[in-house]
Amino acid sequence: MHDWQRIFDQNLLAPPHTQRARQPLKESTAFQCVLKWLDGPLIKQGVLEVLSEVGCHLRVSLFDVTYRHFFGRTWKSSARPVEPLCRQPPRIVFSEPFYFHTSLNHPNVVAVVEVVTEGRRRDGTLQALSCGFGILRIFSNSPESPSSAPQDKRLRLYHGSPRALLHPLLQDPIEQNKHMTLIENCSLQYTLKPHPLLEPVFHLLPENLLVSGLQQIPGLLPAHGESGDALRKPRLQKSLTWYLDDLFFTLYPSLEKFEEELLELVISDHFREAGSPLDSGALEILERRLCVGVHNGLGFVQRPQVVVLVPELEVALTHSASFSRKVGASSKARSGNHTLVLRSRLQLPEMVCHPAFTIVFQLEYVFNSPSGADGNAASVTSLSNLACMHMVRWAVWNPVLEASSGRVMLPLQGGIQPNPSHCLVYKVPPASMSSEEVKQVESGTVQFQYSLSPEGHPDTPMEHAIRPKAEQRPSRKPPTSPSSLPAPPPRGLTTPQDSPVGPGLSLSQLAASPQSPAQRRLAEASSKPPGSPTPSLAPGEFPLEGRISHLEADLSQTALAPGTSTAEQLQELPFTPVHAPLIVGAWTRSSGGKPSRASLALLRSAGFPEILDANQQPAEAVNPTDPVKFSPQKEESDCLQSNEIVLQFLAFSRVSQDDQPAPWPQTVYFTFQFYRFPPETTPRLQLVELDEAGKTSSASLPHLLVLIHKDGSFDAGSPGFQLKYLVDPGFLRPGEQRWFARYLAMQTLQIDIWDGDSLLLIGSAAVQMKHLLRQGRPAVQVSHELEVVATEHEQDTMVVSGDVTRFGCVKPINVHTVVKGRLHLTLANVGHLCERRVRSPSSLPPSRSRVISNDGATGFSGGGLLTPGAPRLKNVVQAQKLADVDSELAALLFSPPWPGTPRPQGAGREGDAVRRRKLERMRAVHLRERGAEPGRCGLGALAQQSIRAQHARDLQLIAAYRERTKAESIANALSLAITTRHTIRATLGAAEFFEFALRNPDNTQHTVTIAIDSTELSLILDGREWRYFKELTGLHTPLEEDMFHPRGSLTPQLFLRPREMVHIPFKFQTFSAGPRASAQASAELRFEKDTDAGSPRKSSTMPTKHAKVLFRAGSGKPLAVLCLTVELQPHVVDQVLRFYHPELTFLKKAIRLLPWHTLPGAPVGMPREDPPVYVRCSDPNVICETQNMGPGEPRDVFLKVASGPSPEIKDFFVTIYADRWLATPVQTWQVHLHSLQRVDVSCVTGQRTRLALVLRGMQTVRKVKAFSSHPQELTTDPRGVFVLPPHGVQDLHVGVRPRRAGSRFVHLNLVDVDAHQLVASWLVCLSCRPPLISKAFEITLPAGGGKGANKRITYTNPYPSPRAYRLHSDHPRLLQFKEDAFQVGGGETYTIGLRFASRREAGEEEILIYINDHEDKNEETFCVKVIYQ
Repeated sequence: MHDWQRIFDQNLLAPPHTQRARQPLKESTAFQCVLKWLDGPLIKQGVLEVLSEVGCHLRVSLFDVTYRHFFGRTWKSSARPVEPLCRQPPRIVFSEPFYFHTSLNHPNVVAVVEVVTEGRRRDGTLQALSCGFGILRIFSNSPESPSSAPQDKRLRLYHGSPRALLHPLLQDPIEQNKHMTLIENCSLQYTLKPHPLLEPVFHLLPENLLVSGLQQIPGLLPAHGESGDALRKPRLQKSLTWYLDDLFFTLYPSLEKFEEELLELVISDHFREAGSPLDSGALEILERRLCVGVHNGLGFVQRPQVVVLVPELEVALTHSASFSRKVGASSKARSGNHTLVLRSRLQLPEMVCHPAFTIVFQLEYVFNSPSGADGNAASVTSLSNLACMHMVRWAVWNPVLEASSGRVMLPLQGGIQPNPSHCLVYKVPPASMSSEEVKQVESGTVQFQYSLSPEGHPDTPMEHAIRPKAEQRPSRKPPTSPSSLPAPPPRGLTTPQDSPVGPGLSLSQLAASPQSPAQRRLAEASSKPPGSPTPSLAPGEFPLEGRISHLEADLSQTALAPGTSTAEQLQELPFTPVHAPLIVGAWTRSSGGKPSRASLALLRSAGFPEILDANQQPAEAVNPTDPVKFSPQKEESDCLQSNEIVLQFLAFSRVSQDDQPAPWPQTVYFTFQFYRFPPETTPRLQLVELDEAGKTSSASLPHLLVLIHKDGSFDAGSPGFQLKYLVDPGFLRPGEQRWFARYLAMQTLQIDIWDGDSLLLIGSAAVQMKHLLRQGRPAVQVSHELEVVATEHEQDTMVVSGDVTRFGCVKPINVHTVVKGRLHLTLANVGHLCERRVRSPSSLPPSRSRVISNDGATGFSGGGLLTPGAPRLKNVVQAQKLADVDSELAALLFSPPWPGTPRPQGAGREGDAVRRRKLERMRAVHLRERGAEPGRCGLGALAQQSIRAQHARDLQLIAAYRERTKAESIANALSLAITTRHTIRATLGAAEFFEFALRNPDNTQHTVTIAIDSTELSLILDGREWRYFKELTGLHTPLEEDMFHPRGSLTPQLFLRPREMVHIPFKFQTFSAGPRASAQASAELRFEKDTDAGSPRKSSTMPTKHAKVLFRAGSGKPLAVLCLTVELQPHVVDQVLRFYHPELTFLKKAIRLLPWHTLPGAPVGMPREDPPVYVRCSDPNVICETQNMGPGEPRDVFLKVASGPSPEIKDFFVTIYADRWLATPVQTWQVHLHSLQRVDVSCVTGQRTRLALVLRGMQTVRKVKAFSSHPQELTTDPRGVFVLPPHGVQDLHVGVRPRRAGSRFVHLNLVDVDAHQLVASWLVCLSCRPPLISKAFEITLPAGGGKGANKRITYTNPYPSPRAYRLHSDHPRLLQFKEDAFQVGGGETYTIGLRFASRREAGEEEILIYINDHEDKNEETFCVKVIYQ
């Protein structure tokens, strides 16, 4: 009891301002603040001379700037000794954290930090001095992002005491007030961050209470293995359930006398305050209520339970004889009618074995005052006089930790002393106001029996649902409406007739009066979830109108319309998605290594072409396991600026597997993309086994890769396939050499390996290209042996096991990764001298220039320049034909006139022209008859007249055209004087930040409107985002808050003073993938084409984008124009994901990120807590999001993609960011989604299931063949090549006999064997169930590859007729049959011979033997358990 009283007295809280209580409650947010150190000469030398034993500590209080109100409780740090001012600058280290949580999410709710110095005077008394204070802003004006990595901040300190904040002259913003004076060179270093780990313990920690991490909180323990700070990772103490029975209150001298005295005092109080007398008969007691709750000294752990008490005499008179006997037996010691009894059991499940945990009893009386003269109910307008409630007594019981049961009697308390509900309590009447009987008695007692066992009192009826169901588990959701009705009791817990409804609505609540704001705060707090704190109110907050100090629900609206029902919001339960996450990087990131010496010797003897440098010397061999030291300066200063990248595909080795291996492919081909060259699809390569190919040390079977000619033949004498890429300054843009070097240093080249016959994906391999950096060497080469990894995704099922409300209870599907083989690959980089001289990097335009100025915009030049490249001394123009200058005018001049258009003047009409032409012909005839040759003069006159008419027409057309385009041409010419052109280089997902220096050229102020014609170019309107990009790029230009005036959907505006120049921040960010993804997506579905392996590949030009920004004044006059050219650069792809999914459905996948510190793009030196993750997708039709599951939990990226019709392939990119402004992606994924026709098959393991697929012919005859990804389990008929007639319909018979149970996918391709094209593709979804096992056996075999064993089992034909049977096994490598088929007569027995093979590893294996009939249906299944020792 003493521990509880001490904690309760030390943690009394001042409530928030009453006006703040009117605002709707929000979700409470937890914070951790660490006060690190205090810098500066804050403590004067004079203080150190006057006082001795000088120490310094910090005090923190919550303050509401709007209402100038301190609330909560002041937190005080531990004192630190103050040393003499010898250190410059002086520093006092605290490094002390404190914690709190609050729902007052408002920018004007701040924390005030005060620096206090205390010491002893010469007379020995303590003296405390305030040395300054600071204002710590908890919330900003805009909503903050999720919790991010904490950053150290400096708090500026001001002269004076925090009491100055109560002065009315200090208005917000306080920091800019003229009465606030900064202390120079003094600051407090601190860290403030959200602390979500505190949310599960909100019920033990009241709101707005500042507590130290070293303070002991009752009910909390530090994390396992830690000591000291219990709030950093708090852990709840185990709770117990206490049961209270036979509870009754004793009020002296009797219940009747006590209640008469109480009514007289209430009437007297009403007369004194209201001024009008109240009839003593008009006021009556409506209800006697008991509130019971568990209190830990800081607040109620859960909302107190509310039950109804009844007088003992009333119970004895109105109930059965058996109950009356029980009550009478328990009340023999009670004298008279002076007790209130509880007729049910109380259950308190939140008790904890701690000295500060107590049970609080509060006795309340509810009064009702009928206002009608005849005693009828009041009208609706007089509801405010109907109900009032007073707390009359309370008691606190601290259970004995060692006792398990017993009886307790406690004295009741009252009066003005502080109580757990922080409200007014009826006090013991003074002697002058009490009767003679009351003067001689106590204030009352409460008695009850307690037990830790639910069977402690079997004769006592169990208490029904004491609190709503929503309170039985903590909730982080905001509290529901207080007017919502409590939940009914759960089924199975009946309410006895002799027990009043506990948490239900009492009669006083049905007639509750409208509440004041303070009362409404109490009503809302009573409807909070159990994790919410109990409100703290001062006595002065209760007005006279209703006298209600505590209500369970706000029923002012419900009382008016009791028949209306309120629709409650369903609360979402924590649910783990059934699409279990895939681990990113675990299935396509193959592990490559250095080839073994045996493999190198074997491959070298095969005759692969040797890689030579420019001097015809062998290239330097590099060990792939050696680290790479990358120096960009060394790459740029290399004289060999041309890089010839060589890829040599040497061999493909098969990995030995325990299970029966799949058929080895005969041909393969590869798909990949290097830099910004076109996506590469190699020709089909034949796999040729070496003659002397014994098994190497890695137990792999090497097969050389040999190019197949057009006629299908191949030459084994020239093995390998070689590709060359020439990267020289001829196609590199200015400044792109650095990008290419960075690409080689960071990129991982991902190669997909395909079966050349079936067009099925064999697997993927990844190789790092950092060893291709020559670093000044003439040529380098590196040989890799890469694992080719295949991934098998099982079908997503909706089977959920376990409790879905707990994390990790849904069993995830498995993603099977199988190493299919090893690819032997050689990469080389050969340097060459470039033909033309490359400019030095310093002369190139800066690709990272961040500030663009419009001062360099040139004026109008006056026309075309005579020599565009020469320096211009004066404006010299050259006359040019208009048709050569304007292409549109040239098209009009050389086009024939449209029919019906008016002809130019002077050209004459059509009739006149015909007549003149006839006259000219007649004249020529007359001249010929005279013997004179028609001269040049006659014919020239007709031609000249036609030419003159054409010239007149052209001149008139030119004049009209010039008149029409004059205004536009002049405007375009004048705009050149204010136009600034700039080029930036951007990559997918990366934000390119720059600033435009805009200058007002006029002597008048302007309101500038900024118009942008590109959605990928945007203004940075948030000051925090602008500051982030400035710090990221190291830009030190001025920064202004609230620079722009946003206008909703309209363009923002900017105010410019005369001749002022401002820096306007822009951000260009594109998420469109361009043609790269679509080109690579269809790489595997290609025609056979002629490929020259020796010639270098040509590069593909990356797309170029353009954006225009127009700065226009309010009058419409343009001030400046920014023309932006964006050159897209190739981006780094960290992961390639390929999914096969049924057509016209949704693919839903959760991709789990690796731990943050293992990602290659994660910053170095980050704190232990992972930063928030943000994702964006290049396809707007793809839903891509991530969720923060809490500290220490894994991060998942959720994808929802709609698949198209078969065989469509959808490609998109997913970028992952670690900053909320999406500046630079730390990971980029490329996702391929193949849409296939879906075929669902339900089958039994070991039994063949048959189905038919319909094939439709194409335009021409095709020779096709069906291929399966699992040929041992899925077979087709016809098996080989068959003809598919044009426009015909044919069935493809499919037989499925799975070897293992479960759900998975099997791919089926129909391929044109001549053109090697994919004709059709299916996704067979198998749902396999295990067979019934009829017999079981067990044998023991030696492990380690020794000899096997021969065994025999018998099988009896149960049929009367002869039958033929077939034998199969799910492990054909471990078990072989003497005969795969046999025939046995009716009722006869056949002996089956078994040959068990040994294996290298020890362990156990269950082998199933399927006995099928002639239709391959399962007759019986035997199970043999083999133990390998």
